[in-house]
Amino acid sequence: MSQTQTLETAILGGGCFWCIDAAYRQLQGVEEVLSGYAGGHVENPSYEEVCGKRTGHAEVVRIRFDPAVLSYADLLRVFFTLHDPTTKDRQGADIGPQYRSIIIAQDESQAETARQVMAEIEAEKLWPAPLVTELTGPARFWVAEPEHQDYFARNPWAGYCRVVVAPKLAKFRQRFAPRLKSQAA
Repeated sequence: MSQTQTLETAILGGGCFWCIDAAYRQLQGVEEVLSGYAGGHVENPSYEEVCGKRTGHAEVVRIRFDPAVLSYADLLRVFFTLHDPTTKDRQGADIGPQYRSIIIAQDESQAETARQVMAEIEAEKLWPAPLVTELTGPARFWVAEPEHQDYFARNPWAGYCRVVVAPKLAKFRQRFAPRLKSQAA
């Protein structure tokens, strides 16, 4: 990345942040991915508090990306293939508001792009049911604990990673092979 390029920020939640984190780290144009929490009412929540389902936060990732390489719209198109955006407060066996599908737009331009991509996904009938993805405006992002950062790369043999994350990543890699960073392909 040259010094003149400007990175943009996206905050997305699609179930457990370990899955989303692992996929976005592999995409060309993505410069940084941090797992964290957003969309709630508690200051600096812990993983245990968020899992307690009373903070209002979702597990999310904050993505810093180069829009000259990866547009926000394409970032969202990937997002809608990484999780099931038709199940409220649930991704597979993970149940609770912290696992909700959520886009936290950083400005009105991102919100408009999100509405357009959501309409496109609905029109394509990518999913058999209507989207329930929450679209909201800017929200405070809280970085998750260090053990949640780049979790899959550090724990590929953990049960959840083998059973849930690895199959999602395999599908992601197959679908987006041309867009992957060379070491991820």
